[in-house]
Amino acid sequence: MLFSPDMDFDIGFMQEALEEARSAATAKEVPIGAVLTLDDRVIARAGNRTIRDCDPTAHAEIIVLRKAARVVDNYRLAGATLYVTVEPCSMCAGAMIQARIPRLVYGADDPKGGAARSCFQILSNPRLNHQVEITAGILAAECASVIQSFFGERR
Repeated sequence: MLFSPDMDFDIGFMQEALEEARSAATAKEVPIGAVLTLDDRVIARAGNRTIRDCDPTAHAEIIVLRKAARVVDNYRLAGATLYVTVEPCSMCAGAMIQARIPRLVYGADDPKGGAARSCFQILSNPRLNHQVEITAGILAAECASVIQSFFGERR
């Protein structure tokens, strides 16, 4: 991982996303957490709620995008950065494209379903009308540990 000027911000906001992931684990949800920032302040945060809400679309990223859109009163989230503990799936990547998120920062890769770079490269596909700048690997080991521990306890 290369140092970037945003590194301190990225680490701090990823730690907040990790708090959301841990809260989701406590609620017996798959522990993925997300925060969305605008002008270097958090405007929305969430963990997965698919079980609680009985909603297959209630991924942390989707919930955060919905909350943030209400906060700014616009479904386009220009200038925002989305921080998420695990590489987003194709559904969440598609929602990021629709919201025009300019930047994604995530922790752990998802080799079985990641849509930023592991399985698919939706966010950087030149055929789409929007691409997202991606920073991967921020607190990757800690993010991976949270989700691995969760599934390890269930096996």
